[in-house]
Amino acid sequence: MRAFRTGLPALLAAGLATGALAQGTLPPAAPARPKPAAAPQPAPDPAFEAARTAFEALPEAERRGLQDALVWTGDYNGVTTGAFGKRSFEGIQTYQTRTGAAPTGLLTPPERAALKREAEEARRAARFKVQPDPASGVVVGVPEALLPKKSAIPGGTRWQSADGRVTLDTKSFPQGETSLDALFERAIAAMPGRKVTYKLKKPDFIVITAETAGGRSYIRYAEGPQGIRGFTLGYDRTLADTVDRLVIAVANNFSPFPEDAPAPIAPTAATGPAPRAPASGLAAAPAAPPLPGVQAEARPAATGLLLGGGRVLTAASALESCAAPRIGGAAARIERRDAAGTLALLSAEGLAGGAPPPLRAEAVSEGEALLVLGAQAKGRPSVAPATAAVEGVYAPLQPGAAGAPVLDRSGRLVGLVARFPTAPRLIAGVMPPTRYAVVPGKAVAAFLGESGLPAGAGKDAAKDAGKDLAKGAATTLGGAAAPVLDAVVAITCAR
Repeated sequence: MRAFRTGLPALLAAGLATGALAQGTLPPAAPARPKPAAAPQPAPDPAFEAARTAFEALPEAERRGLQDALVWTGDYNGVTTGAFGKRSFEGIQTYQTRTGAAPTGLLTPPERAALKREAEEARRAARFKVQPDPASGVVVGVPEALLPKKSAIPGGTRWQSADGRVTLDTKSFPQGETSLDALFERAIAAMPGRKVTYKLKKPDFIVITAETAGGRSYIRYAEGPQGIRGFTLGYDRTLADTVDRLVIAVANNFSPFPEDAPAPIAPTAATGPAPRAPASGLAAAPAAPPLPGVQAEARPAATGLLLGGGRVLTAASALESCAAPRIGGAAARIERRDAAGTLALLSAEGLAGGAPPPLRAEAVSEGEALLVLGAQAKGRPSVAPATAAVEGVYAPLQPGAAGAPVLDRSGRLVGLVARFPTAPRLIAGVMPPTRYAVVPGKAVAAFLGESGLPAGAGKDAAKDAGKDLAKGAATTLGGAAAPVLDAVVAITCAR
């Protein structure tokens, strides 16, 4: 997927949380102390402010519609509140970069129309229908092309794929039958072979994600005057590239207590016996052939940076369990590794073009805005916003990001992501922002020099990039990434 780069439940929780923090009794006031001088605030980004002003001038329905469209095109994975922030800005930039437009973050009327058309095509292909569910009382979005089977379950409805590898259950409990606490404890209870990857508990709603060797699940319940209502979406993990996006769409269109929704109705004899729901609330994901029309795509094992001449630079850690790497469908050979075991140089036949970006000589400062380019199974690389951390980078990266180039906002190479965890803490298939170690640019330059390869585009290009940064020429996410996108490649492993 292009842009599913952040923790999904945390995003949804941010849009759902309401009410103020509980206030307790305050301790006796301490003697007043002089306040430290406030740190200087960074100057507003003119491009961001212009985009925000234009976006907020649109009607709320239009703003929400554009965010929803960006979800369907894979460029945005936040809640569709209509509020404009950094995530919306960078989602628009990603869409513009992907479609060949200038990444201004400001959608022109023709771009808005084109975005809506692309999103509508994706929505229509999924046959996504937002509908009331009389059995539970909720309103929920259902991708009926993927989930054609519909049946009753106690307190709700089940939609399922033809082979049972994807299941969406709605569920309701009358007031007093159970509690959010009980549901939360049941959902996070330890079970053999199952790992809870995320859990959030608020006074009026809960979110839990979990995974097994073969499946993933997303659970959400909310409490109101009518009781407790929610849904569970479980799916085979090999379908994550398709279903992860739908999880966001389902969650964004879910309403547990809609004003005009019918009251829940109990199953009757006319519906026949209801299938028994799994005790854990998780939909099972048995092994089965792929769904018709849904192809499971192998995630990249690593990200590589084209150096020209059929050479590719990556992190050595990504090749530890990859005896037969492939790049662009061709077998790749590991030519050499550095002495520290952090970098690896590969070569493969038929790799055209590619040149690394200019290297940044000076060290980055903690908190500096950066970006990371991660290869994907299909399409152009993902562009993830990042922040410089102590000896690393803090970013929402996805599996396959080992070796991903880290750039500053002028497009200079800061280093490479050194390692991606072998057992990542994925949330509905998405990796939340995490700190990653980085192989610094100096180590990259030294390794390339030892290998007889040019270190980036040379000192003159690095100086020019520095001048551009000072002028503010390439400080946007898409603008800094654009010159390097064609040099980023996916490295896969032959099975």
